[in-house]
Amino acid sequence: MARGGGKAGSLKDKLDGNELDLSLCDLSEVPVRELAALPKATVLDLSCNNLLSLPSDFCSLTHLVKLDLSKNRLQQLPADFGRLVSLQHLDLLNNRLVTLPVSFAQLKNLKWLDVKDNPLDPVLAKVAGDCLDEKQCKQAAVRVLQHMRAIQAEQDRERQRRLQAEREMEKKREAEQRAREAQEREARKREKAEEKERRRREYDAQRAAKQEAEKKTKKETVHTRKPTSGPRPPQPARHKQSCSGAVLRAVLLLLLCALSTLAVCKLTELQHQPLCVSVNALYEDVVAAVQSHKTLQNMLQQNSQQ
Repeated sequence: MARGGGKAGSLKDKLDGNELDLSLCDLSEVPVRELAALPKATVLDLSCNNLLSLPSDFCSLTHLVKLDLSKNRLQQLPADFGRLVSLQHLDLLNNRLVTLPVSFAQLKNLKWLDVKDNPLDPVLAKVAGDCLDEKQCKQAAVRVLQHMRAIQAEQDRERQRRLQAEREMEKKREAEQRAREAQEREARKREKAEEKERRRREYDAQRAAKQEAEKKTKKETVHTRKPTSGPRPPQPARHKQSCSGAVLRAVLLLLLCALSTLAVCKLTELQHQPLCVSVNALYEDVVAAVQSHKTLQNMLQQNSQQ
């Protein structure tokens, strides 16, 4: 509040019953906090001050029934002015108002309205008409409320149309998104199918190559096993020769052992040992047998020559 701060500080002193007169106080701001502390003041006179605007919290004074804002310099009312639902009498004479807020339509208890001497929009001015007596002011309240309700209804419809358009646009975007997702799913499905088909072809090719390699290997094996030109010695003869060689080597080894034993028993001091005595006797028997065999062979040769 610019001037008249002391006056605002003594609001209770200005309260007369339920009427609070703050006119001609040279106010440039409304003492909303102090007014809110006086809920009994249902009739408020703020006329003939220097008010350019009303603060937004002014609309919290919902206990007001009669409000006089005439002869100020108000250019507009708060957007939520309609919160003053208890208001029945409103004087806006001689201000600088061009329009009224749409929320004005919510002043369902308004019975009296004066908006003369304002640069009102021509349509609004025509609806309000003149307020030259009590009847005209009451009619102005009814007509202006109807006009503002029509504007509010049109704005609500427009808002609903915008919301509907936004919802339809959102649905369209969602449908497009679903379509894109479906296309992407189909594309991924096709890619998976193509990849599977490619792997299957590779598998078939690898399998065919493996089978071809196995066939080639079998042919080479069969070709390698075929007999070459000329007779090959039978395997049993080779086996027989190997067995004969082994027997011969064993006989020679035994003969060598026998000769070694005989030499030991003939030439060393062991000749008187029982084993050597037996070996020497066996040797002499063998020698005698060999000599008799030679004599018999000679006799047979002689007989055959005769």
